Amino acid sequence: MRQPLYAADFSRIIASCIEGQRFAGQVFNITGLEKVDYIDIIRQIRTATGSRTPIVRIPYSLFHALLTVWAWFDRDPPFTADQLKALVAHDEFEVIDWPGIFGVEPTPFVKALDETLNDPAYGQVVLEF
Repeated sequence: MRQPLYAADFSRIIASCIEGQRFAGQVFNITGLEKVDYIDIIRQIRTATGSRTPIVRIPYSLFHALLTVWAWFDRDPPFTADQLKALVAHDEFEVIDWPGIFGVEPTPFVKALDETLNDPAYGQVVLEF
């Protein structure tokens, strides 16, 4: 389970703090409002990108072993066994009413994903691993 926070929402929260200056010295735990299973995140990415790639479930121990072996051959793998461990840590974070506190309308996960993956402004961005 993940609690994704859209970067644009977080940026709007920061802007609200700067503009309002009423939160000086306060600390807030900002997390995503929606709880989404990791497999559902992968499915939504597949849908948003129009991919038809099959999603194959493999046992955790096998995936961990494959990532470990991969790391022997790749000094900078795109995904590591330690990252896999973090994904299954079952972290659940406190959710506060940041929309009410900061006056920021939260972007639903599916819309945030669509904007991130399909917005023409991002079309020229290329990530290299």
